[in-house]
Amino acid sequence: MAFTELETARNLAAIKWFLDRRRPPEQIRPKLDIACKLEGQVVDVFEIRPDWQDKTIIRHSPVARLRYVRTENVWRLYWMRSDLKWHAYQPAAVHKSLRAALEEVNADPCCCFFG
Repeated sequence: MAFTELETARNLAAIKWFLDRRRPPEQIRPKLDIACKLEGQVVDVFEIRPDWQDKTIIRHSPVARLRYVRTENVWRLYWMRSDLKWHAYQPAAVHKSLRAALEEVNADPCCCFFG
């Protein structure tokens, strides 16, 4: 089931809050930027940067995935390990709100998202 208008507005506000804190300064963004994509019940956080060999190719590297589980009314947080598969973020895999999950990604206490 899709998000209601109120839920969508709340989710977009949480994404805006995260991007306002995490995006690099304007002059750096052509070389490194951070973005989020809300699609269905999933929010993907990814880095945008040019390829190191061919600057005309732009790469999107996954950082985090947040999935809303409506039956439980929680957001589940995932990170991509070196096997290129999504794994539950063990210190805090479940959050009551998207904002709380994005706060965990922003803090990155275990250096799983931004290294």
